[in-house]
Amino acid sequence: MYHYNKKGLKRGVAVYSYSAEYGVSKNLEDLFAELYDMGAHGIEILANTHIDGYPYPSDEWVENWERLCDKYEVEPAEYGHWIDSHALKGRELTTEESVEMLKRDIRLAHRLGFHVMRTKMPVINEKLEPVTNWREIIKGALPLAEQLDMKMCPEIHNPSNLKGGMVKEYVDFIRETGTKNFGLNIDFSVFRTKFDEGEWRDPQFTPNKPEDLIPLLPYIYCCHAKFIRMNDQFEETTIPYPEIIKVLQENGWDGYLLSEYEGTDKYDDFYEVGQTLRKHHILLKNLIGD
Repeated sequence: MYHYNKKGLKRGVAVYSYSAEYGVSKNLEDLFAELYDMGAHGIEILANTHIDGYPYPSDEWVENWERLCDKYEVEPAEYGHWIDSHALKGRELTTEESVEMLKRDIRLAHRLGFHVMRTKMPVINEKLEPVTNWREIIKGALPLAEQLDMKMCPEIHNPSNLKGGMVKEYVDFIRETGTKNFGLNIDFSVFRTKFDEGEWRDPQFTPNKPEDLIPLLPYIYCCHAKFIRMNDQFEETTIPYPEIIKVLQENGWDGYLLSEYEGTDKYDDFYEVGQTLRKHHILLKNLIGD
């Protein structure tokens, strides 16, 4: 399967960006073709949205996935999935059931050529803090993750604080266990500085500074390069991209920036997400020097 050998910052796309178009006006191969055309080499899929027959896709589906990766020179960059403690009606999944669900996704991600997973755990409050037994769930799956070279990464998203308690708990867990198979996915929404007048803003959110990334970089295995609004000068007007990219480059970070569009108009009829994504990739190319 295709592997992109470039070191440093690499460009990719989270196909969640195409939520309004996937399965309606575009199929999976259409998305691969768009990535190829904009020079992106990494892809993130959402397991239960983009994998036919999930969690047990057919051999034919997997063979077609491998064909698309090779044909369009796209590397499986991040496998997006959920540990859904609410899967059963009437009760929460037990820790053991959650571990088995996580192991199932690790095996499937490995089968599809991924090495990084956006492991989204159930949250217990508006601060996006995870369920209290998250350590036991992750520990239960670590031996398999180590065996299959898989990194499980919860997403750090607005309104989370990079210096806050939740991130500290994740980092403490990594240090205490010494694991290389659990880390972080940083969503650039945590750096958002501008909101339109009248636009809802989480009252708990204070923008993080790009330099807050520096102590976390050893534990960051992927980034959601969130973008909200692109202008015709190929600038993101709500998130300080030049400063973020500078921090990543100057500190030698190696990984994928997965473009994830979150503009309010992406669900409008006839809106072409691909054009906005292309603007974003011109921004990334200009900043990265790609």
